[in-house]
Amino acid sequence: MYLEPWHADIFEFLLMKRNTGKEDQRARDLFYALWIPDLFMKRVKSEGKWTLMDPNTTPGLSDCHGEEFEKLYEGYEAKGMGIRTVQAQELWFAILESQIETGVPFMLYKDACNAKSNQQNLGTIKCSNLCTEIIEYTSKDETAVCNLASIALSKFVNREKNEFDHQRLYEVTKEITYNLNRVIDRNYYPVETAERSNMRHRPIGLGVQGLADAFCLLRLSFTSPEAQRLNEDIFETIYYGAVESSVDLAAVEGPYETFQGSPASKGLLQFDLWKETPKSGRWDWAALKKRVVEVGMRNSLLLAPMPTASTSQILGNNECFEPFTSNIYVRRVLSGEFPVVNKYLVMDLIQRGLWSDKIRNEIITFNGSVQNVMDIPADLRELYRTVWEISQRTLIDMAAARGKYIDQSQSMNLFLESPSSGQITSMHFHCWKSGLKTGMYYLRTRPAADAIKFTVDAKRMKEVNDSKNVNSRTPSRGGSASQPEECFNCGS
Repeated sequence: MYLEPWHADIFEFLLMKRNTGKEDQRARDLFYALWIPDLFMKRVKSEGKWTLMDPNTTPGLSDCHGEEFEKLYEGYEAKGMGIRTVQAQELWFAILESQIETGVPFMLYKDACNAKSNQQNLGTIKCSNLCTEIIEYTSKDETAVCNLASIALSKFVNREKNEFDHQRLYEVTKEITYNLNRVIDRNYYPVETAERSNMRHRPIGLGVQGLADAFCLLRLSFTSPEAQRLNEDIFETIYYGAVESSVDLAAVEGPYETFQGSPASKGLLQFDLWKETPKSGRWDWAALKKRVVEVGMRNSLLLAPMPTASTSQILGNNECFEPFTSNIYVRRVLSGEFPVVNKYLVMDLIQRGLWSDKIRNEIITFNGSVQNVMDIPADLRELYRTVWEISQRTLIDMAAARGKYIDQSQSMNLFLESPSSGQITSMHFHCWKSGLKTGMYYLRTRPAADAIKFTVDAKRMKEVNDSKNVNSRTPSRGGSASQPEECFNCGS
């Protein structure tokens, strides 16, 4: 469920997933998200007031965005048409309380989603999907559909040359784009509104899995300058390949029905809408943009990095573009539980003659972190930092860097071991100021109690814990040894 923060029921909406309260006022099996206009963020920042409104008596607010929304909203305020007025920060802290307790609501920024959409000529986009990466227009006559595929980035690492094969990624991207167009043409549609939308606008959503795997294979720490550069270059390559393939198809089959009037029809691609320019110099964007204007595109949208919860497990990759959450954890699925170990770490330790029961038990004791396992060399401890040991600001910056090539959005989780209102506020505002469309999918937190420790020798655990108390090392911020089940809706 998506709701804009000006809605009169917003406070009740924020309580619906909470763990306590009247049962008849809770709906914990639903998923909640906010569709946030920039004006609300400005009011929170300035400690201003915020007016809650009834959409029946103040129509049109969900049908516009940007300056048009602000003019209409402030006009209703001036006329006294609101239901009640609160401090914007009162509502903000209610949002944060829900996120700390339940991990939701998801945060998406309405104005960024619309201003940077190639479907903006169709009308105002009013919501995303469950996994927060699909930004598509929908109406009473059309149900938005997206056709997804993910690319296993680990397969493009040339280990002999220790380099990433952008040419091969480009070729595979073009092939996938062609294949997804055949999916659109031959698919079975359960409802007519879905078929109408898919045939008219032909959106696809390319994503990735195994970015962390690729970094490990290339011996790059996740937040190193080289990894951050590669992160951006990978998505530039995918976007270029997808746009070129879509143009090639348009040359044969014609552009999608609603191409005229779109930003692309005017020579504006996603990075233009971000007011950015590609940096790698690898691809001839000027020539491609000329072809886009002359020939058109077969697809209105192309990239939508999804969670890849299921397929990444099948292919043995880490999920989507995230760092490893832990180097050893338990994965819970419908068929039961099983331990998962970071195979790259184990291979590195075996090659150096360091893998042993002692090392394994220490990693388990430190909840999947290697930062305090001093028998592991410093270069490996740096390489195998978990998401709990990485600055979230850096992850947000990496999301923004690839964001200028993502014409839909990306399922970006945020991770805080013990979140505070100040920390979450800082993260949300950094996401918003960075121009992200999805500011947060889930807020991931670590359980207060130690997670299950499996196959660990009790005596050895005591020895390690004793050493933790004696030594003045930095406390572990390792990932949990328990991995919750992900959403499978966008598991491509």
